Amino acid sequence: MKKLRNLICTVVGHVDTGKTTILDHLRGTSIASQEAGLITQNISCCELQFKGMQKICQINPEFKNIKLPGLLFIDTPGHIAFNNLRKRGGSLADIAILVIDVNEGIKDQTIESIEILKKNKTPFIIAANKVDLIPGYQDKSQSILENIEAQSETTKIKIHTKIYEIVGRLAEYDLNADIFNRIEDFTKTIAIVPLSAKKEQGLADLLLVLCGLAQKFLEKNLNVNTEKDGKATILEVKEEKGVGLVLDTVVYDGNIKKGDTILIAGLQSPIKTKIKGLFTIENKKLKPIEKTEAASYVKIIALGTEDVIAGMPLIVANEKDTSEKEKDIQKEIEEVLIETDKKGVIVKADSLGSLEALIGLLKENKILIKKATIGDITKKDIADASAEENKLYRVILGFNVKLKEKTKEVKIINKDIIYKIVDEYKEFETNEKKTAEAEATESLPRPFKIMILQGCVFRQKNPAVVGVEIIEGIVKIGSKIMNENGKSLGEIRTIQLNGKDIKKAKRPEQVAIALPDVTVGRHIFENETLLSDFTEGEFRKIKELREFLSEPEKILLKQIAEIKRQNNKLWGV
Repeated sequence: MKKLRNLICTVVGHVDTGKTTILDHLRGTSIASQEAGLITQNISCCELQFKGMQKICQINPEFKNIKLPGLLFIDTPGHIAFNNLRKRGGSLADIAILVIDVNEGIKDQTIESIEILKKNKTPFIIAANKVDLIPGYQDKSQSILENIEAQSETTKIKIHTKIYEIVGRLAEYDLNADIFNRIEDFTKTIAIVPLSAKKEQGLADLLLVLCGLAQKFLEKNLNVNTEKDGKATILEVKEEKGVGLVLDTVVYDGNIKKGDTILIAGLQSPIKTKIKGLFTIENKKLKPIEKTEAASYVKIIALGTEDVIAGMPLIVANEKDTSEKEKDIQKEIEEVLIETDKKGVIVKADSLGSLEALIGLLKENKILIKKATIGDITKKDIADASAEENKLYRVILGFNVKLKEKTKEVKIINKDIIYKIVDEYKEFETNEKKTAEAEATESLPRPFKIMILQGCVFRQKNPAVVGVEIIEGIVKIGSKIMNENGKSLGEIRTIQLNGKDIKKAKRPEQVAIALPDVTVGRHIFENETLLSDFTEGEFRKIKELREFLSEPEKILLKQIAEIKRQNNKLWGV
């Protein structure tokens, strides 16, 4: 039998924006004040039942339209844990609240959260928190909108300015947003709810917008059969005092009971075990239960779970033959773990969800991946990376993992913000390509076109010294030169710019060049255009490295070949 389950809502955003404080006031606890530096260290889940929602929203008559049985909130540390809110084909979270400090605006982890929400196609609303810290703000009403309207004109302008600065920044990421009461079409515009978690203002509006959107657009997804075998995702694996190793789990479909046989996906093969204990948290203490059903947060104790990794799927498998379910659950993570390309970077992450998010971003940026897996960076990873011939792939990209051994042979980029890993790799790639270009082309002559300037013959012969303008390309000492008919004119002995000797010159510089084997007026003339000259061997070598040439240089190279082939049709072929 199907019934409406709790809405799963994750709360994400930059550290210290007030995510946990919002939930504290919704659930009536004070966890934030106990966290080190007021920053959430572990994933925290809480269930807000219908009666709790009713109490918060009693000032608003719109609450009578709410049908949801409750909300399951997941508070993540910064942005990282949201990656573990995964299930096959998408995100475990039905909807998200992106918390932004209205005074600070969009920060690094806000961008990270936006990118992950967009990638997972998770709908979200924005809580513009800490409006009470805007200078001049005064408490005047429980309703946040009435309170804003009751402020002095100066304070009201400051509040709206701060909010619309956020709207402007979101537009840079192709997101339309506005204050919730101004929105006509919620499918096209993201709702912003101004609030003060500290003053408990705006929380009712936040819940009503959240529930209203869920009922209108997500109700089909919330209807589940709670009588069938359960499906869940492991958020965290940690030691619980007095209990031992515990799996913090979100059940999103069916039911799970004490004594059930469960399968958990593993790196090599599924882990099969039985549930010894099932617990919820009540008054900050573990409370044993016999059964839980979707959607719920539960702590599971089971033997043989030492190698379980956060982000892994979990399913109930009480039947005798579990082989089909084992294949199915393992296939889910094989879609994420990669060992395919013959060349590419090595990717390591702390959890399955993090790995999936990083792989997705790397693929979007067309970065080849040789191997991607979970765990710290090992000697084998370094050995595998150092074996790459291409320096661009002699790289390990790590997300929130440990490096067990230092190395100079391999470039290691290990950070806790995914898009910064990609940005740093792209910067490394650009620098390496520039270095390779300089090394590859330094010893080779470059295509160029120059024009002898009128009135700039400084010496007629032995050697001829003339002023030239570089029309295109790069001229070097020792470069061979010819006229437009293909007649060789020897090579450039010296180059001077403003009376000083230089090794090379480029467009649009005007320089003096010395040509030992020509006479002005006989071999070369004022206003004449000259081109670089190559042997066939040089030409073929330059063609091999043409990726390092500019487009104008490539055109010049083609023009030079056409001149040469007037006398020898197979020249340079």
